[in-house]
Amino acid sequence: MTDTILKQSVIRHLLDNFGHIQTERFIALMSKDSFDYTKWQENLYEGMSVEELSGRAMENRRRKIES
Repeated sequence: MTDTILKQSVIRHLLDNFGHIQTERFIALMSKDSFDYTKWQENLYEGMSVEELSGRAMENRRRKIES
């Protein structure tokens, strides 16, 4: 996958799921601050049990299959 296709896919996903205003807001937020994705990921699932994380993953998969 090229960088261009990746960016287009992400923007399309944001637009489809959050609409134009929230997508623009997200892009502005990401551009405004220096953002360390790796650091952010370290705390993303902090405090979640394996069962809760698994349940979220299964729900996301179910929604993807249904759409």
